[in-house]
Amino acid sequence: MRRRLLLGGLAGLPAAAHAQPACRGTVYLTIDTGWSREAEEIAAILRRRGVRATLFLADEPTWRGDRTLDESWAPFWRARAAEGHVFASHTWRHWYFRGDPAPSQVRYVKSGGQGSEVLDGRALCAELERPITRLRQMVPDAQVLPLWRAPGGITTPNAIAMAAACGLRHQGWTAHGFWGDELDSAKHPNAALARRAIADTRDGEVVVMHWGIRSRRDPFAHVLEEVITGLQARGFCFATLPPQGKA
Repeated sequence: MRRRLLLGGLAGLPAAAHAQPACRGTVYLTIDTGWSREAEEIAAILRRRGVRATLFLADEPTWRGDRTLDESWAPFWRARAAEGHVFASHTWRHWYFRGDPAPSQVRYVKSGGQGSEVLDGRALCAELERPITRLRQMVPDAQVLPLWRAPGGITTPNAIAMAAACGLRHQGWTAHGFWGDELDSAKHPNAALARRAIADTRDGEVVVMHWGIRSRRDPFAHVLEEVITGLQARGFCFATLPPQGKA
């Protein structure tokens, strides 16, 4: 299973995986799946600004009434791969890790607590491998990193160790890497989020955002280009994560 997860993950990484010599710092933009309402808008911004990101995939419901890894989304993922974005696992079901009930076991809970199960190492590997297997069915030449991200960034010691045993290192985000696209837009307006992101982002930051958040009335995508332009003006370049991830 380790071999299947890593297959194609380390070869042929795009040039954006390394900071350009002229850069005064590097930002690692990562994008999780989610509601995906602003997906095309975000993709167009990244294309205009020359930004390549690391895309963490889970099979989630979307605004269109389908799911992010349905065949209906294949053209979207093929386009992102052609643009040089790279991919990693965000679990298949996007449930949450909620404790270690026994050695080599982790409790996996559906959002809202409406269902749970206990995964052993084999089951966890299968959960993490499945979105990548599905991606390869749609995009055979996708570049996949040996990384994963737990939903909400919430892990347990067993989840980390069990995933490592199947060849995957967990990748969260850094101290200033939460730009706030999941927050209530009434309490956290876009203008304030943009100012904070431009001012607070540091060299080596791993940033997390989504292709769209259902609950946010004023999508963060509307100020994403302002944020990227502001950071590029500060001398930052954007890069995909290296295969070993970033601390």
